[in-house]
Amino acid sequence: MKRFFKVFFISLFCFSLVIVAGLFWLKGSYNGSTVDAAEILKVFTGNKSERINVLVLGLENTRSDTIMVASYNMKDKTADIISVPRDTYIERDGFVNSGNNKINSVYTVKGIEGLSEIILSITGLSIDKYVTIDYDGVRAAVDAVGGVEVNVPFHMRYTDPYSNPPLDIDIPSGKQLIKGDRAMEFLRFRKTNYSGYQGYANGDLGRIEAQQSFVKAAIKKALTFRLPNVVKAVYPSVETDISLSEATSLAVGSIGLSVEDVKFHTIPGATQTRGGLSFYILDQQATKDLIYSIFEIE
Repeated sequence: MKRFFKVFFISLFCFSLVIVAGLFWLKGSYNGSTVDAAEILKVFTGNKSERINVLVLGLENTRSDTIMVASYNMKDKTADIISVPRDTYIERDGFVNSGNNKINSVYTVKGIEGLSEIILSITGLSIDKYVTIDYDGVRAAVDAVGGVEVNVPFHMRYTDPYSNPPLDIDIPSGKQLIKGDRAMEFLRFRKTNYSGYQGYANGDLGRIEAQQSFVKAAIKKALTFRLPNVVKAVYPSVETDISLSEATSLAVGSIGLSVEDVKFHTIPGATQTRGGLSFYILDQQATKDLIYSIFEIE
């Protein structure tokens, strides 16, 4: 476990906690049928000692609008970041096809423990540690590494005065260094509400691809910085079951981690409208296949 933290913890802080958790507002849904978690666990129980799973949440007020599991393989020192779309459909007593059937509503009512149980039921992954981060944490993270260089594919234009905080996205196309609020806007953008402008042709999949590119660039840059200082800058804006002293001391041992050791995945499924709401419907077999592939289960 100690060896794991020395290699992986700052990776978590510098992209999962520091950057990835800033990928709020992922759209999607799931069909209410859970993967057979017991079956999966039975198959890879022998592999569990080689893995640690960290639940990473990006918060918008009290809702977990980014949900990711960072699974680190302590044996070969690689990581898999598994995204769970915020609109994933889950069964909840007393609710059918309502906003309360979206996975991003669970944290508000049942906290980390309740959400961890849901993650277990739909993926078979048990959670060992957790980290949550909000708007201020994302701003602090991006600014702590001096901004992130991205290639904006088109002029991003969108406003929403009713968002909290209000949105006024106006980012020109082209390669540029983005910081603070603009980084948040880039990560949040999906579509335009202005004539003559455009959004991602494939909607949320396009946004997820852009976000993952941002994360990779952020990891690369973060790993060149004085990592303990980055951790200290971000830590006041996060909630985690790992102490600041642990985080700061362990950060020193993680220099040299490569972005090439991290793979990104999204839980398989498809968008479906139910009761006038858009949900992400989990593909049970494809999800099982993904987990088996990550854990190298035959």
